Amino acid sequence: MGATTEREVLTYPDFGVACRELAQAVADSGFAPDLVLSIARGGLGLGMGLAYALSVKNLAVINVEFYTGVDERLDMPIMLPPTPAVVDLSGMRVLIADDVADTGRTLEAVREFCADHVAEARVAVIYEKPQSIIRPEYVWRRTAAWIDFPWSCQPPVVGAGTAH
Repeated sequence: MGATTEREVLTYPDFGVACRELAQAVADSGFAPDLVLSIARGGLGLGMGLAYALSVKNLAVINVEFYTGVDERLDMPIMLPPTPAVVDLSGMRVLIADDVADTGRTLEAVREFCADHVAEARVAVIYEKPQSIIRPEYVWRRTAAWIDFPWSCQPPVVGAGTAH
């Protein structure tokens, strides 16, 4: 099968397994996060799953924009407000959660945002691509294929009365 047609398909049941297995890897490593920092939108589900599985009450969200359209990317990822207050992160052990380390540039921006303020930051992702410039500490699967996530592989829903 050619690289252009190869797909990695994540189902909701597999997503549940990924959350638990990543949480177990975090626990087994001895890292006890004070805060889970989810990268919106793709990291929101994983962040929630990890926070519950690891019994972490503090969950924050950071929104990073990289794609402006289909195959249209900004030169650098930008953080959209509201960003977590760095004073609130001071001295914390932070687990950064995202769905995929693709180029790794979004994760790099978030890690740099945290770097000078937190005691330690580690990254957990469901998938890591080979070209990622960031090597997350916790990875559920590695793939070079296009990934169909269950929350984004279908078109958005529209109401019955919505005209197109």
